[in-house]
Amino acid sequence: MRAGLLCLALAACGDQPPEGGNTAALGGAQARAEPDDGKVECAIGRGADWRRDCLAERSEGEDGAMLTLRHPDGGFRRFNVLTNGRGLASADGAERARIVLLGDRRIEVTVGEDRYRLPVTLGSANR
Repeated sequence: MRAGLLCLALAACGDQPPEGGNTAALGGAQARAEPDDGKVECAIGRGADWRRDCLAERSEGEDGAMLTLRHPDGGFRRFNVLTNGRGLASADGAERARIVLLGDRRIEVTVGEDRYRLPVTLGSANR
């Protein structure tokens, strides 16, 4: 993925799921047709299998948008939602988030041994 050429907006990552249907939306754009339960696919720990059991919570603060991904065991990861076309950055700790565009309106975010697949809306960056 070329940095700065894509604008990534996270979909289906709100405090409460949008009403009315199976599509995750942000700004009217549709993403994957999955149950709109606020959960995303994750693989927590080395060699873990993918499961749809991490809860995604998006919040707005003075410093911008924040995404918290809660693990089924009570752990979590927090990310700053970036507006510069790069997607996410780790908000806590020294481990950096690595992002790969999956090509099916999703990204895979890796921090340490934890991996997440998140729906996104892709658009052109204004540069």
